[in-house]
Amino acid sequence: MNKLKCAAMGLALVACSFTSLSAQSSKMNEGVLKTMKTATQFMMDKVSYHGGFVWSYLPDLSRSWGEMEAKRTMVWIQAPGTPLVGQLLLDAYHATGDEYYYEEAKKVANVLIWGQEPCGGWNYMFDMAGENSMKEWYATVGKNGWRMEEFQHYYGNATFDDSVTSDVAKFLLRIYVEKYDPTFRPALDKAIHFILESQYPVGGWPQRYPLMYDHVFQGKADYSSFITLNDDVIPDNIDFLIQCYQALGLKNLKEPIMRALNMVIVLQQGAPYAGWADQYTVEDLQPAHARSYEPRSINAGTTVAMIHKMCDYYKLTGETKFLSGIPAAIDFLESMKLPDSEVARFGRRPLEEGQILVPRFINPEDGKPLYVHRKGTNAWNGTYYIDQDISNTIAHYSSASAINIESLRRYYEEAKATPKEELAKNSPLLCNGLTPLPKYYVSYRPARRGAKPDTVEQIVKSITKEGSWLTPLTSLSNPYKPCPETNKQPSDETRYGSTFVGDEYDTSCYPAKEEVMGISTQVYVSNMAKLIQYITTNEK
Repeated sequence: MNKLKCAAMGLALVACSFTSLSAQSSKMNEGVLKTMKTATQFMMDKVSYHGGFVWSYLPDLSRSWGEMEAKRTMVWIQAPGTPLVGQLLLDAYHATGDEYYYEEAKKVANVLIWGQEPCGGWNYMFDMAGENSMKEWYATVGKNGWRMEEFQHYYGNATFDDSVTSDVAKFLLRIYVEKYDPTFRPALDKAIHFILESQYPVGGWPQRYPLMYDHVFQGKADYSSFITLNDDVIPDNIDFLIQCYQALGLKNLKEPIMRALNMVIVLQQGAPYAGWADQYTVEDLQPAHARSYEPRSINAGTTVAMIHKMCDYYKLTGETKFLSGIPAAIDFLESMKLPDSEVARFGRRPLEEGQILVPRFINPEDGKPLYVHRKGTNAWNGTYYIDQDISNTIAHYSSASAINIESLRRYYEEAKATPKEELAKNSPLLCNGLTPLPKYYVSYRPARRGAKPDTVEQIVKSITKEGSWLTPLTSLSNPYKPCPETNKQPSDETRYGSTFVGDEYDTSCYPAKEEVMGISTQVYVSNMAKLIQYITTNEK
């Protein structure tokens, strides 16, 4: 009897504990859901401009920044900008079932449609105050950003750089297939047409479109028409077209997808420098220059990215030709390992276990490293130059890449060993019929891992009464002011050689030296994603 009584008491205690834990979990879930709603209402109603966002704001919204300082009327597309917020809202909708998030995502979609260029693509940002306001920004803030050469002149067309057009297009596709609201189909179709129209017959894409050749810079041709790999231009467009193929059943997209995939094979250079460049001339598919600090070269970082992509393309197609060039690419990277003496002279950061340091830019003719330096004080008197000296290189664009060769080899071997039947099962190009888009888009995918309860608790507690997560801003800038003629003369000044910003007339953003609290779009997305993780991993 005593044993039975003890057992019964034990079961009762377990039941009580379970009930208590369940109550705590339920209370936490309520707090999480309330926090998500409060934060989103604040961001959408108080911070956004008609549903559009930039990267960061002062608490009173008196100043704001994307990659550079932005006007209040601007909408920034580059991540972590407006499309990312739209994707996050759809994630929240899937996680909670709350129609509020879908309705807010529609607002984001509508503002992005407003900013769609007549050609069908998007620029880095747009200004809801109108094109004259946009041009004025380019002539002032943009023109004076020393290291921000892509903003120093107004193009008036759309860009694939920094995943701009593809990010918006992917979001419009996702919100369209969510409920097949016909409101979004015209803009989506226009974006698809734009990507198909801008593709070169050989398979690649330019950085910007419609093609323009009128921004010759420092005696070099306008690079925006070159076939571009940099910042995943070709891979991003391939990815979007595949998503349309799998979600909309647009069979006509198969040919341009395969043409682009085959282009990537062609762009690999031959041994012994068997890597990939950032961009290529259209006429002869040779490595080409871009900005002043992006010389004609083979790029080690881009080569690493393309090794991963070629493995992925093998998984998509089952065709071994995508794997054939990888061993030579890995051997090339390994051959470029810098000696310990050069690593010490570079001195930027310690290498992690298994990593080697290689030059970022490599001469495609002789394999010599190309290191980037600068002198001067601002966009008017400053210049960039190239040599073989790894010391005192520019800080805003690393001249060397840390690479784990063995990790690359493992990725390659794992891809090569993937059974053909598994490829056919998992590839949208190999399976028949429509396949759904992922349920969650934002990188903190709930299906993969959950958020720790203490982290979630801290996020819930740290929100202000009005609904913001105030955080130290990581990047600030000098306010624009005209540069006097005395500061425009050629300069050999070296003190800004390894800084993010020059003198007071340089409008480039720089890491904040003092703590300035503000509102960060990235922090909102990150915190919301972790809350989504929590509720999806704790739902019954």
